[in-house]
Amino acid sequence: LGLVPGLSVRLAAGLGVIDLGCGRGRALNQLARRFPRSRFTGYDLSEEAIAFARAEAGRIGNTNVSFVVRDLSDFDRTARTDAFDLALTFDAIHDQAKPKALLAGIRRTLAPGGVYIAQDINASCRHHGNLDHPAGPFLYTISCMHCMTVSLAQGGDGLGAMWGRETAERFLREAGFEDVETYELPHDPMNLYYVSRA
Repeated sequence: LGLVPGLSVRLAAGLGVIDLGCGRGRALNQLARRFPRSRFTGYDLSEEAIAFARAEAGRIGNTNVSFVVRDLSDFDRTARTDAFDLALTFDAIHDQAKPKALLAGIRRTLAPGGVYIAQDINASCRHHGNLDHPAGPFLYTISCMHCMTVSLAQGGDGLGAMWGRETAERFLREAGFEDVETYELPHDPMNLYYVSRA
């Protein structure tokens, strides 16, 4: 949150937040508990993950969060326009059947002045750019054995975890984000953080 000046203050006052590919909703439930005046929505394809997220929200007592089972492959066409102030994805874009459609939908669903924060794998899209990556072999294995197959099983693009910074920045701009900033954080050598503004 600190990557966007004033964002925590705005969340304390009340924003609409969406997490795409939210999984079990751990991040969103923590945010909902911390910022009770904001409203939070999580979408994920997995019914089991959404059931877990809903149960955890109930256990915590979060009344400002909802979790929905949703296929995001057509989000470019079905996303509500100007509906949210903040969009989040955590290592989720590279698993999607249609990652470009999801990114375009995120741009569509952000209200004017909205912000999209994405966490995704810190790598290059080019194999030779990852030769010195300390976790390179592991990440390529995970990508081939899980990330790509999750997408391909849905008839998707099979982007995979090693889509890389270059591809991510290009996809974000193609989705309509003109202002894209990329950060490496010292506590997280595995990921990059992209801050894109509507």
